[in-house]
Amino acid sequence: MKNFSEHSEGSWEVCEMNDFFTPEFLATFAGLTTAVALIVQFTKSIVKRQFGDASVRIYAFVIALILTFIFAPAGWGVQGIVLTIINAILVTLAAVGGYEIIADPKATKQFPEGQ
Repeated sequence: MKNFSEHSEGSWEVCEMNDFFTPEFLATFAGLTTAVALIVQFTKSIVKRQFGDASVRIYAFVIALILTFIFAPAGWGVQGIVLTIINAILVTLAAVGGYEIIADPKATKQFPEGQ
């Protein structure tokens, strides 16, 4: 399977989807969303044990914010920083929401009595 990514110069490059993560892939919405989902799902049990369930979303946002500022900053002025934060929010929603759709597609979570 091949994916095409556009460089800032306007040229296109073919990226093989069987490759490992690259900085170019992490600079895309799909790359950031995938990386955040992987990191959060791999480490969320540690966060849940220490801080509880509610903290996982904040943790996901922090991971998305860090990766977005490193790999896909929209600029370093006020507008760029605000736009990068908004992009990190979108990445977080996609990463966390994507996992929920896969793990619980019919939204049939069972909660213990009293919750």
